[in-house]
Amino acid sequence: MDQENVSATLTVAAPAARVFAVLADPAAHAAIDGTGWVQEPADRAPLTEVGQVFRMAMYHAKHPDGDYRVANKVAVLDPPRAIGWLTGTEEEDGRLELGGWIWRYDLTPLGPSETEVTLTYDWSAVPRFRREYIQFPPFGPEHLINSLRHLAELAAPTSPDRTS
Repeated sequence: MDQENVSATLTVAAPAARVFAVLADPAAHAAIDGTGWVQEPADRAPLTEVGQVFRMAMYHAKHPDGDYRVANKVAVLDPPRAIGWLTGTEEEDGRLELGGWIWRYDLTPLGPSETEVTLTYDWSAVPRFRREYIQFPPFGPEHLINSLRHLAELAAPTSPDRTS
């Protein structure tokens, strides 16, 4: 596969600021996730700046430990237009070991109550040694659209406000 990213787009019936607020809330990430791997946040503070690190408890049956933890570093933060993070692990000394892939959401307001959201998973910066034991992308094509559908449900005006 020559392409080193996948993306999906969905129109969400919510203002861009609300959609962005859901994405900036680590407590919402397990509900957004389309794979079921994301379990719960270890850090619950909203994402507010590039460089911020937030950690998530994860589970994957094919992971050597089953249950594991990732550290994410905010790489893109342009409210309410874009948010993205690099994923990796955190060493005992606090040093981050990023994997080379990024999750990015781009939001385009289509009016006061509609937003086009594009979710992109990009693994173009993954080093060769990591590609020897992780297949990219490590999920099926339905994952991205499932995540966007979950996001749409959470951001819907009738959904409980998850940002307070």
